[in-house]
Amino acid sequence: MKYPIRSLEFKKNKLYLIDQRSLPQKYEEFICVNYKDVEFAITDMVVRGAPAIGVTAAYGVVLAALEFLKLPIKQFLEQMHSACNIINKSRPTAVNLMWAIKRMRTLLIDSDTPAEILRKLKAEADKIADEDIKTNKKMGQYGNSLIPQKATILTHCNTGALATVEYGTALGVVRAAVEAGKEIFVYADETRPRLQGARLTAWELVQEGIPAKLIADNVAATLIRDGKIDLILVGADRIAVNGDSANKIGTFMLSVLAKVYNVPFYIVAPTTTIDFDIETGSEIEIEERSAKEVTHINGVQVAPDTIEVFNPAFDVTPNDNITAIITEKGIINKPFKENILKL
Repeated sequence: MKYPIRSLEFKKNKLYLIDQRSLPQKYEEFICVNYKDVEFAITDMVVRGAPAIGVTAAYGVVLAALEFLKLPIKQFLEQMHSACNIINKSRPTAVNLMWAIKRMRTLLIDSDTPAEILRKLKAEADKIADEDIKTNKKMGQYGNSLIPQKATILTHCNTGALATVEYGTALGVVRAAVEAGKEIFVYADETRPRLQGARLTAWELVQEGIPAKLIADNVAATLIRDGKIDLILVGADRIAVNGDSANKIGTFMLSVLAKVYNVPFYIVAPTTTIDFDIETGSEIEIEERSAKEVTHINGVQVAPDTIEVFNPAFDVTPNDNITAIITEKGIINKPFKENILKL
């Protein structure tokens, strides 16, 4: 596998996803033939990362239209809205999912035939996918302006091509800096409990030959304290109007350390990740996932059977801990609410 890595592709009326549950041991594709497959792929984290989830959801609506194509228009629309509702609930935190479904749902018009709606839905899903790639590259360009030569960067979770269609958000900024000729070194948090940093970010860095080291999550504090980190780049699954940002669990902890030791802490996310309907991060629903993600690693039990587990998938970083938010429309600086509303 060589760059560019493309996490998903729609062809021959099927959606092909890189199965991120199998990496890095195996490179496998998960094929979605109907919208229920898409619901499963999002819920079970075959695909993950807010932008990739949004694009996958859009193609899920296309698959639903293919499934119900021969129904009369009234029944077709009823089934389509039901499918949209099901996909929409597959994961609760990433706002790109809801945004994509809302965008696709606007095309469900009873004055059209099912065939016309299908054509429009497919064109819109393709457009959303193409926009994602362009958006990520723009974020990379803006983010690169903040990256000094010979920077050592800390990342958390996976924010690369696997979390998007092709290029990446926070890891896309790293790519842009490397493409600009800068000497970059990356420390990648392993990101417990699902190890997206170890399994996915490290895999992408190896594929592209970007100098990097994988670290356990609890090593980050030592590196930050000792002045070994120049800046921290993370993604986001939802951003409130005041700039509070939900991202993979452990992000908040890094932001606190960054603030104490004066290390720049950047959120990298498209404007579609901003939820203009919520004022603060306290309104963001945080998904809690299976206890087994914590008690088992790759199917191997590492904790007692009867221990209770708290396993939130995300946490919220308050805007006070964030240096700036890098988007495809530019770099948003403080005051975040005032500058976000200008968008």
